Amino acid sequence: MCGIIGYIGKKQAAPILIESLRKLEYRGYDSSGIGVISSADGKIVFRKNKGKINALCNLLKFSPLPKTTCGVSHTRWATHGAPNRINSHPHVDESGQFLVVHNGIIENYEVLKDSLIKKGHKFLSQTDTEVVPHLIQEYYKGDFLEAVKKAISKLKGAFALGIISSNHPDVLIAVRVGSPLIVGLGKDENFIASDVPAILEHTRRIIYLKDEQIAVLTKERVDVFNFDGTKVKPQVHNVEFKVDCVEKQGFAHFMLKEVHEQPQVIQHMINTRIVRNQLKLDGIGLSDKQLKRINNVVIVACGTAYHAGMVGRYAIELLANVPVAVELSSEFRYRKPIISNKSLVIAISQSGETADTLAAVREAKKRGAKILSICNVLGSSLSRESEGVLYTHAGPEIGVASTKAYTAQICMLYLLSLKLSLVHGTIRSGEFKYLVKKLKEIPALYHQILKDKSNIASIAKRSSHFGCFLFLGRNINYPSALEGALKLKEISYIPAEGYAAGEMKHGPIALIDEYRAVVCVATESDIYDKMISNIQEIRSRRGKVIAIATAGDEQIKNHAANVIYVPKTEQLFTPLTVAIPMQLIAYYIAVKRGCDVDQPRNLAKSVTVE
Repeated sequence: MCGIIGYIGKKQAAPILIESLRKLEYRGYDSSGIGVISSADGKIVFRKNKGKINALCNLLKFSPLPKTTCGVSHTRWATHGAPNRINSHPHVDESGQFLVVHNGIIENYEVLKDSLIKKGHKFLSQTDTEVVPHLIQEYYKGDFLEAVKKAISKLKGAFALGIISSNHPDVLIAVRVGSPLIVGLGKDENFIASDVPAILEHTRRIIYLKDEQIAVLTKERVDVFNFDGTKVKPQVHNVEFKVDCVEKQGFAHFMLKEVHEQPQVIQHMINTRIVRNQLKLDGIGLSDKQLKRINNVVIVACGTAYHAGMVGRYAIELLANVPVAVELSSEFRYRKPIISNKSLVIAISQSGETADTLAAVREAKKRGAKILSICNVLGSSLSRESEGVLYTHAGPEIGVASTKAYTAQICMLYLLSLKLSLVHGTIRSGEFKYLVKKLKEIPALYHQILKDKSNIASIAKRSSHFGCFLFLGRNINYPSALEGALKLKEISYIPAEGYAAGEMKHGPIALIDEYRAVVCVATESDIYDKMISNIQEIRSRRGKVIAIATAGDEQIKNHAANVIYVPKTEQLFTPLTVAIPMQLIAYYIAVKRGCDVDQPRNLAKSVTVE
């Protein structure tokens, strides 16, 4: 979940490393550091500091780096060892010859550390990372690459490494096992990075390193090897999205910008995936015959993606009449899931690097299931583990709290539900065309909601003093309640709980009083009257109700003092329209409370550790 940048070329490396690192700060911001090889004397020099990258920049003003054309930098999400200067990356061996930055976890570091200490090595930090430069030093006999290969052969876990050596000032080595790492190709310069946005300003030619690959970079060339030493010819991709995708473009926060990008994201998906009322699910990787053989679906995901999967369950069962289970990836592999070669496992992950989801997919593959992933990032580990990949093409999402990735995942699940219903013959032509028509209306409805965001902001700010929140929804909007609660606690730190409204009386009703706000999804639906009954139960106990209702519903004003209206749509698609008010409620409350919206405490964007 940490961010890595590496540079080797003709330019001054330090400014490039720092500015590129800023574009990865969403991956972790407990501490940061930079290590370079001095052009003057060939020695390794590094600086690191606790806190966000600005703290590192302040340190560099008082303790500048020497001129350099090769180095690495790192922004950390702490796992092993408290977030302090000593535990910050980079880490060096005691001789100062080898410097390493690392994303991931070395699972057997304690055994390795004990062994190295017995051989006379001295450690300074509490991290798992520090064993790596010491191992390289232990194996180094003059061949940098060979020493790295021997060192990584001893490591267990998931890791991406950037490594430099004072003995080889013209070489930068990158290693990938389970954690994302890319190589950027420039003219007389080359890069490594945890994610594409970090280096877009410098190059659009990208190599997505595969698991168990090593890249050896000089300023003139890049060579890629498998761990067995075999040299490979990697595929070079040209990145298409624009640099301004990773800029705020006048918005106060990335999260707000990404909320506003949702109409375009959904519009693009619909335009490319529905052509003349025909579904074009390119990349699905399974024939209609294979899909027809599917007798059950299992969705595996974490966090926000899990909530999208829950919406998908309702849609697939309703339209395709196929039973669906939704599983938390982190629990799936520790059960004995009942799946077979007639099961379709749908893995959902924005980054495609979510460690728990990857582990769940590998477990499912062992049992013969077909794997289809829904992902936003090209070249991810998840895409390589799957028979098919449905890319959401939502663009870079910099805000840690997911917004546009969530609605894009839901929209893709709707399209997949329609596809399965056609294959299984459970939908009539007229119903299919009607649902496609209603889905095509969603981007325009999004624009309407965003035009009225001032009302949402006003309600949110008036409610920001409440000490806790309850989010309630029924049927297909039960997942919306879960997602609304998650968004609020992620960025405002207010305790919030999502619940199925019908379950409120079985426990949570004990929490209702005048100090709790309750957000109720009460859009027009078959269970609207039941939702109104739940609201009455809250009001009778002095709970403060915020209702999300369908435009034109005047009755709701009799039951809730605060009403947020969303445009009318087909009941099946209401999770899409409800999502934006939920996101904005969380956003405006967090802003009112002075929270760091884009980089909430203790979180990071891409969860690449279990």
